[in-house]
Amino acid sequence: MFKKWIAVIGLSLIVSINPGAYAKDLPDFTVLAEQHGAEVVNISVTQNIRADAVSPFSGMEDNEQLQEFFKRFGIPNIPGMPGQNGGAQPDYKSQSLGSGFIISSDGYILTNAHVVNAADEVIVKLSDKREFKAKIIGVDKRTDVALVKIEATGLPKVTIGDPAKLKVGEWVAAIGSPFGLENTMTAGIVSAKGRALPQENFVPFIQTDVAINPGNSGGPLFNLNGEVVGINSQIYSRSG
Repeated sequence: MFKKWIAVIGLSLIVSINPGAYAKDLPDFTVLAEQHGAEVVNISVTQNIRADAVSPFSGMEDNEQLQEFFKRFGIPNIPGMPGQNGGAQPDYKSQSLGSGFIISSDGYILTNAHVVNAADEVIVKLSDKREFKAKIIGVDKRTDVALVKIEATGLPKVTIGDPAKLKVGEWVAAIGSPFGLENTMTAGIVSAKGRALPQENFVPFIQTDVAINPGNSGGPLFNLNGEVVGINSQIYSRSG
């Protein structure tokens, strides 16, 4: 009986000590979040969409036979339908969200090309709640990188690291604005380097298991030194 109790006590000590030992090896991201969160911005994009570009009735407004067909069968007044209000349908605005990060104190910001491409208006929101209209300086669809500019000075800026020095298994962290929320941090490890996605023959990607959600696109990927080593671009999985 005494030996059994010793065995049980010994096992409980092992169970209670080991998690603490492993925890010491896990990185602490609190300093990274505090020091670099202000370098990340929220990007809101508005695009003006012409209704006739998406209307299934586009180009059919002058078809008299089709108009007569609609009248004969009592088809209701549907916006954009031929013969209804001249077939006109009001234009509308499409809005989307993304993230970015400040690379110079005078307002230059990097993000994904697909976040701002074809945008009619780009609004950048800083971590201190200030908002600025941004000008698109350049877009490279091949690398999915874009540069925008806001009229501001004295901004906190990121430090660019060397992605070539990343190692598989190394801890990394992403900061962005998923679903339009304020800065959110997620962390994981580098799963692979030099990945090529389907139909992407020129750009090597860094694969990580960091959670990237809608709105995170364009945000920075940090190493444990607080250096930016990549831009969060997309999720590639069978489940989407």
